[in-house]
Amino acid sequence: MASLQASPLILSSSNKISAAIPVPKLPRVPLSVPKMPKRSVVEELNIRAGFTKTVPIDVESYNSTSIANTQLYALLEAVADRVEMHNNIGKQRDNWNTLLLNSINMITLTAATLTGVGAIGGAGMPLLALKLSSALLYSAATGLLLIMNKIQPSQLAEEQRNATRLFKQLQSQIQTILTLGNPTQEDVKIVMEKTLALDKAFPLPLLGAMLEKFPSKFEPAVWWPSKQSQDKTKAQEGKFHKMAKNGWSEELEVEMRDIIEVVKRKDIKDYARLGNLMLKINKILAISGPLLTGIAAIGSTFVGNGSWAAIIAVAAGALGSAVNAFEHGGQVGMVFEMYRNNAGFFRLLEESIEGTLEESDLEKRENGELFEMKVALKFGRSLSQLKELARKSAYSLREGTSIDEFASKLF
Repeated sequence: MASLQASPLILSSSNKISAAIPVPKLPRVPLSVPKMPKRSVVEELNIRAGFTKTVPIDVESYNSTSIANTQLYALLEAVADRVEMHNNIGKQRDNWNTLLLNSINMITLTAATLTGVGAIGGAGMPLLALKLSSALLYSAATGLLLIMNKIQPSQLAEEQRNATRLFKQLQSQIQTILTLGNPTQEDVKIVMEKTLALDKAFPLPLLGAMLEKFPSKFEPAVWWPSKQSQDKTKAQEGKFHKMAKNGWSEELEVEMRDIIEVVKRKDIKDYARLGNLMLKINKILAISGPLLTGIAAIGSTFVGNGSWAAIIAVAAGALGSAVNAFEHGGQVGMVFEMYRNNAGFFRLLEESIEGTLEESDLEKRENGELFEMKVALKFGRSLSQLKELARKSAYSLREGTSIDEFASKLF
């Protein structure tokens, strides 16, 4: 009984007992945790990718290249837009030439026909109507001819064709720079100057900015930046060693100078002669056409008062139509512009070769072998033919004779 009575006491007391284990307080020990070194984003990515060594990046140089890239892409878009504009305007002005030529000739021939009919039709009101109609038509043809001869649509079209070709060339150069990579601000500056020079050489508007169609003297076209800002010292003789440096040698320099002499004495001189000839012919035709139609307009008002008035009016109208057909159908203005651009091509080549030879630091020049190949291709010659031409030029200079060969075989 006693054990039975004691058991609930034990159970109840066990529920109330809680054990407490005393733990001694430990002294505070100061711990120094090393700080992790700060890493850049590039270093962190390299470590995560498994690279233990990182290559330092010049952020300033990277930003400069990135800006130059962006600027070149902007210039590329602008140049591509100019290619499209000049192409479209060139087609439009070629259409002007065709439409104006056909319209003026039809007007002139119609006026001549009315004059002839009036001369054989007798007197009265029909004669007055024919005289008035022919005089008005001749006057309209004269006015249109004056405008057409002033703007020279065939020459305008040729200007735009040349501008399209040169802007496409510049577009290709920009794409090459971007493909090679690492463009600089100097590249951007050069491309910008070339773009502005082309804009100035081949203006789009007619009023106020149109090129002079009848200059007092023939001058080659200039579509490249001027060299006024360049400061180059002249190359000194004897700077070459036995071994060529950057592809250049004394023999190559002499060869390039001999080539320049051929360009000056033959190609540029010949195109200047042809350009002056076409300029004179174009001036004569531009004056003769409106003059003849104006005489025909005056003569048509005297039809019926004598046979000579009708003869003069009809003959002058027919001659005016023939002159107009020869000038604009033969595109004399276009031929003049073609000669002007060809002379400009040789002038640019001359300045390019001279500018390269004036650079005293051979390392800053374009590679000599590459430069020689480019010159040969521009002349339509092989390297051996270019060397042969240089030898002929040197011989003619020594002997004081004229060379019987042009530098270019392309045109």
